[in-house]
Amino acid sequence: MSEPQPREETSGEKRAVTMEKIVNLCKRRGIIFPSSDIYGGLGSTYDYGPLGVELKRNVKEAWWREMVQTRADVIGLDSAILQHPRVWEASGHLQNFTDPLVDCKSCKQRFRATDLTEPRCPACGGEITESRQFNLMFKTFMGPVEDTASTVYLRPETAQGIFANFENLVDTQRVKLPFGVAQIGKSFRNEITPGNFIFRTREFEQMEMEFFVKPDPAEEERWFHYWVEERFNWFAKYGIKREHLRLREHAAEELAHYSRGTTDIEYRYPFGWGELEGIARRGSYDLDQHAKHSGRDLTYFDEEAKTRYRPWVIEPAVGVDRPLLAFLIDAYDEDVVEGEERIVLRLDPRLAPIKVAVFPLLRKAGQPEKAQEVMRVLKRRFMVAYDQAGSIGRRYRRQDEIGTPFGVTIDHQTMEDDTVTLRDRDSTSQVRVALNALLEELGRRIGWER
Repeated sequence: MSEPQPREETSGEKRAVTMEKIVNLCKRRGIIFPSSDIYGGLGSTYDYGPLGVELKRNVKEAWWREMVQTRADVIGLDSAILQHPRVWEASGHLQNFTDPLVDCKSCKQRFRATDLTEPRCPACGGEITESRQFNLMFKTFMGPVEDTASTVYLRPETAQGIFANFENLVDTQRVKLPFGVAQIGKSFRNEITPGNFIFRTREFEQMEMEFFVKPDPAEEERWFHYWVEERFNWFAKYGIKREHLRLREHAAEELAHYSRGTTDIEYRYPFGWGELEGIARRGSYDLDQHAKHSGRDLTYFDEEAKTRYRPWVIEPAVGVDRPLLAFLIDAYDEDVVEGEERIVLRLDPRLAPIKVAVFPLLRKAGQPEKAQEVMRVLKRRFMVAYDQAGSIGRRYRRQDEIGTPFGVTIDHQTMEDDTVTLRDRDSTSQVRVALNALLEELGRRIGWER
């Protein structure tokens, strides 16, 4: 089952930030481009530009750090996009990963039936067909012959690679329950009605973790609530306003075929509330199915209880694109600095594509050479921009617009005492810092330790 569409606001005012402003900023500043732009684009596919790829990498690294690096109970995996077709038979995706599809008899447009509020075409008002189930998996062929024997699928989720590797992981990693397996990777869904920029696309990256626990209702309940709280707090930790987040429990009729219960963390996008991340109770469904279809045992031996069983699973699963979009929306601001309007992205420094920009105040007196020397030192640790074109105020504004949290200016005093001006993006305050202390000071201000 596919997720529901974003819902409209039920109370309060609409967000001040519009999607149009975000889309325009992303295109103008090289964050996100429409894919195949010179050919008119390809429906709901996007390319991440120089700044976007850095932002995306930082979001993934922030997730990996919290979910794997700083924990002792989670390990990593990178499974293949193409997997044996029986994986998807066992998982239930061949049979159950469908959406109800309808066509307009007049204009021929297609829609997800659950999106329609009345039995007429929302585009032209024409009559629509009876709904039929449409599988969301992309189908392709492996090898030189295109027949049913060579049919494979682009994975619709990364999770099945974890379940298919359960035996390998338990045998090689000496893990003990409870433990998690995390991975980040591409997934593909042939969505009927993608849209809202990068909110719903057909090609996307997922960050998923399967957390295996004892098959005990109390244990499942404890860890489920733990991960709901952990994931909610992660978004707030990296800059999303808590008032723009909420929890929503899935109704029975919208649960995915594998789910015993799911809670969504929703975000208040400019177009309404929509899913940001889902935390699902998958039980032992996946291991049971793969054991049945593969003939492998896929049980875990509990040394304390001296018994074997298939663990239950709690799954926090999030796409990279949606939190990235949410971070952009909540960071977007417009204000006036020194009588001049500016757009500023108040991104958490840990997520910002560029951490620091280096500016020579003048294009003479050895300042550009000194600035480039400083840049080379900083680049060993941070992503750094260099800009010497235009007034210093205009250069600051350019960096504010892409979320660069700090600026370092080389001026007359630098040439005399090896100090620089360090400017803060949000407060616009400036302090003098010795060059030999600059790396440490920037590291403290950006710091992963928060």
